[in-house]
Amino acid sequence: MVPLPMSPSEFFFDQVTEEIRIQVEGMRALTERLGRQHLSADATACVEGIGEAASTVSRLLMTAQDLKTAATERLSLSLAPRQLRDLMDEVQERWITRARESGVTLLVSYEGDPAAAALIDAHRLHQVFDGFIGQAISGVRRGAVEASLEVSSSGPETLRLVGRVRGAGEVVDGSLSGSIEEVTARFGLETALGAALGQRILQALDGQGHTELNAGGGETAVFILETPCAPTIEAEPAEPASDRAAHVLIVDDNATNRMVAETLCEMFDCTAETAVDGVEAVDLARSGRFDLILMDIKMPRMDGVAATRAIRALSGPAGKTPIIALTANADPEDAAGYLAAGMIGVVEKPMKPENLLRALQQALSPGDAQAA
Repeated sequence: MVPLPMSPSEFFFDQVTEEIRIQVEGMRALTERLGRQHLSADATACVEGIGEAASTVSRLLMTAQDLKTAATERLSLSLAPRQLRDLMDEVQERWITRARESGVTLLVSYEGDPAAAALIDAHRLHQVFDGFIGQAISGVRRGAVEASLEVSSSGPETLRLVGRVRGAGEVVDGSLSGSIEEVTARFGLETALGAALGQRILQALDGQGHTELNAGGGETAVFILETPCAPTIEAEPAEPASDRAAHVLIVDDNATNRMVAETLCEMFDCTAETAVDGVEAVDLARSGRFDLILMDIKMPRMDGVAATRAIRALSGPAGKTPIIALTANADPEDAAGYLAAGMIGVVEKPMKPENLLRALQQALSPGDAQAA
């Protein structure tokens, strides 16, 4: 089937949101780096404010993009075995700070077999809880929000998940129903988008949702899912760490991108050097002192593909240094061209910590990857 051409409005939305996302991720990385400097109290507060604003914009963009995807095509699901008790610990971690900043006590609980594991998309389930918790926190003043997950067996290979989110205390607006416009007017755009996305994901997971009136006022949001069981997940024994940190060459003509990559490498205790184009990269790579090269694709003088070919032509260990592409153009056809040039993988821009860590683990020797 030939795909329908993208409309001008869809193209504009995708291009604008992607460009804003790249710039915002750069801001977040730079504020994290500034936060590690010795700043005055006022400067620290300003940096924290900028970082929080950037995080809010980033969440809005990701939620809006997911909602657009849900409205025009089916949401993608990445199913994997997950322990459900750990998932609720992650829910608490995602919301504890924002609840505290709103003057609300967050109570998260789990009821069921502590070792129960399901084949589920944990990120999407997080987003379902996000939608309801965001509304509950916005509707409560000087009170508490309770989020719980009850897990029971509904068949030989199936689990029944019942999630509940309830606001308690001084409930300003406990209604969890209404159109996205009405919810926006009551709680704000971020809360409304999160709630709408949570409902869409619940539908995609073939779940059911409803609200129950609380005795003291307000409502409790309830959702029910049936998920396949997964084998009990056992932690793998850790391998001994290497004493030597990985040394990474970052190649990018954009100063902000270089600083973002350096910041992420520092997060994983890797040392780094930088180059501004392919010519500098080839000259530095001759030394053979790098464990990994992160290579931008579009650069002046010599682009990333040409630089990779030149490095692969070097003799000795220098010519075998693992090279990972850094690019916003990561569709399968582009990625195939990078691999053909001698790269071993692709990290999409804007870089996320988990994606870079995965690249480090795949590219480096077991000792260096464990150290990272």
